[in-house]
Amino acid sequence: MAAMAALGRRLRALGWGLRGGAGPPPELPYFVRRSRLHNLPVYEGQRQGRRLTELRRIHGDIWALQRDLRAFLGSLGVPEVPAQVNEVTATLRLRGHWGPQVRQWLLQRGF
Repeated sequence: MAAMAALGRRLRALGWGLRGGAGPPPELPYFVRRSRLHNLPVYEGQRQGRRLTELRRIHGDIWALQRDLRAFLGSLGVPEVPAQVNEVTATLRLRGHWGPQVRQWLLQRGF
């Protein structure tokens, strides 16, 4: 048991371990839960020849998340991105491949 604890300490010292979510959740009207492997639920793909970015596992006010995310992409100089909100499945789809930008934004927000 002591060997496992020592291994855990060495791995954390090297930068391994859980990222994000170390503190309390941010005070926002929405929350994005991570997957069971502690990854951000941001997926890129294609549907009918169109590039899409999908954000899943959204809890709370999904419309506020859409507004904030569009404002962030607009601050990067991106023209208004078409988005589709599905309240039943708690997902948000954006047209285009915005995976790295969305992940960066989620990490900045404390998710």
